[in-house]
Amino acid sequence: MDLSIFLQQLVNGTSLGSMYALIAIGYTMVYGVLRLINFAHGDIMMVGAFVTYFVYQTSGSFTLAVLAGILASVLVGVLTDKIAYKPLRDAPKISLLITAIGISFFLENLFNVLFGGVPRAFKAPEMLTKVLHWGSIYLPVTVIIIPIVTVTILIAVLWVLYRTKYGMAIRALAFDIPTVKLMGVNADTIIALVFALGSALAAVGGVFYAVSYPSIDPLMGVIVGLKAFAAAVLGGIGSVTGAVLGGFILGFTEIMVVAVFPELGGYKDAFAFFFLILVLLFRPTGIMGEDLERSRF
Repeated sequence: MDLSIFLQQLVNGTSLGSMYALIAIGYTMVYGVLRLINFAHGDIMMVGAFVTYFVYQTSGSFTLAVLAGILASVLVGVLTDKIAYKPLRDAPKISLLITAIGISFFLENLFNVLFGGVPRAFKAPEMLTKVLHWGSIYLPVTVIIIPIVTVTILIAVLWVLYRTKYGMAIRALAFDIPTVKLMGVNADTIIALVFALGSALAAVGGVFYAVSYPSIDPLMGVIVGLKAFAAAVLGGIGSVTGAVLGGFILGFTEIMVVAVFPELGGYKDAFAFFFLILVLLFRPTGIMGEDLERSRF
């Protein structure tokens, strides 16, 4: 592999990893507070992509469509917590896990019934489909934008967590919900805020994914969501920075495996999880994971 091909794959892997990272942040924040693996998170991403698609088709404004997609995902995420998870706060964790899987199946089948299972072409604005050239390297505009947006969002999330009262409340809830309630904090409101923030990031990741791979369908969030979950575990679930790092590593690995071993292209998804298993064998808490009884986020 010569240098130009390596750089091209590095760019592609960074872009893909950025999308995984955006979705992984939502996984890791919900887990950090509730110890819940929200398997419906990938389908909330799908909701954002679908709403963006339909609003853009009818209004012609991509900005309005993205805002509508984010709002729809936030609404679904908050309602999922209020209707499905909140009544089970004190139930065994397995009950929450089964509920999350049920919500995932519900959203997938609902959208399948409403809009059909045939993939729809996602037509993005012309400014997002432009391709720049740097020597022999092709740089789609989205490949440049997505990592910048991801890093900016990471900085913003860390600022919220460590520089605001809401962030302090989120980190306190991650340690001890009953005690925080006794201190006068409305725990349900803060948890809803966590779901809203995670769902908004999932919607942004879903839009970027739809723009980069211009096709959407009701099952688009399944494998992407699982990979984002793997990225969160790889980086250290419970760590926001680790989730982003895990996303970048997973995206880069997935792209480079196909570049170096083209004959393994059909197994790229399996290889990503195999790589995760190898890392966890030597680092069970993930790359940046720590003892969650001592540290959060």
